[in-house]
Amino acid sequence: MLNYIWVGLIIIGIISAGGTDIYREVNDTYKNGSIIVGMFTQNSNLRGESKGEVEFQKENINLHYNGNLTQQSFNQPIAITIQKDGSRKFVIDVNDNSPQLWKEMSKGSSATGKLSGVISNMLLTEKENVYQINLAIEKINYLKLKAVTNAAFDYAGTAVTLALGLIGVMALWLGIMKIADEAGFLKIVTKLVSPITRRLFPDVPPDHPAVAAMVMNISANMLGLNNAATPMGLKAMEELNKLNTKVGTATNAMCTFLVINTAGLTLIPATVLAIRSAMGSSNPGIIIAPSIFGAGCATVAGLVAVKILQRMKRFSIEK
Repeated sequence: MLNYIWVGLIIIGIISAGGTDIYREVNDTYKNGSIIVGMFTQNSNLRGESKGEVEFQKENINLHYNGNLTQQSFNQPIAITIQKDGSRKFVIDVNDNSPQLWKEMSKGSSATGKLSGVISNMLLTEKENVYQINLAIEKINYLKLKAVTNAAFDYAGTAVTLALGLIGVMALWLGIMKIADEAGFLKIVTKLVSPITRRLFPDVPPDHPAVAAMVMNISANMLGLNNAATPMGLKAMEELNKLNTKVGTATNAMCTFLVINTAGLTLIPATVLAIRSAMGSSNPGIIIAPSIFGAGCATVAGLVAVKILQRMKRFSIEK
């Protein structure tokens, strides 16, 4: 079911992005090919490249884009380069002074974070080193679709990076769990916590491997060892699924374990403490008590909710 939801969200995102881009193309939102007039003040001339600032009057910009894009005139850093064929190209650094539309357009520019194009005319004014220039910004198209595509590739790369990084951790902790199992340590731990697990997971036999995996996962989470908890959680779900008489449908034990895992009851929030310490917090440990209280409330609320829902016929599955 979750796969269908993800596919639906992706389709909706693509349709929405495509619709927005088509609307902007039809209405010529970016004014591709149109000329914008600005006043360029030359500060330097470095081997064919002139640097300075170009001033855009708010009346010209608002009229050009058929809207109220800016409340005042503004200046932008610009670099003008003379090409071998005599043409002049420019690059404008988009910054906080730029209109929001330009900030959006810069994301689809060939020079990310900047606007580039060609100067069709450059006339010296009565003031020294001040020119009136006509700028034609490069064609900008399909920003939303490009953003969706780039995000898809970026997150695909992130997923691969996370998966590869998780292999070592999973191999280590699954190996430790195997050693603990062979040594009989997991059986001892399982017996110690059996009074609790028997009430939380009545459908799971007390000596089942899933119990040990769940205990290890919860213990790792409580100590703030998130990377260590992940392989234990996956192993627990794998073992719980072996008891599942209807594969593909979550059992009561799976739902209960998921609630406990998601609530994230942590006694030592090591990751948060490390981040606060790295950011220069004067008292990184001050969040320990609020973290325990908040996670404890979430765990209790989650367990109460899941136990109530398990007793309702509407959410029960016939075996």
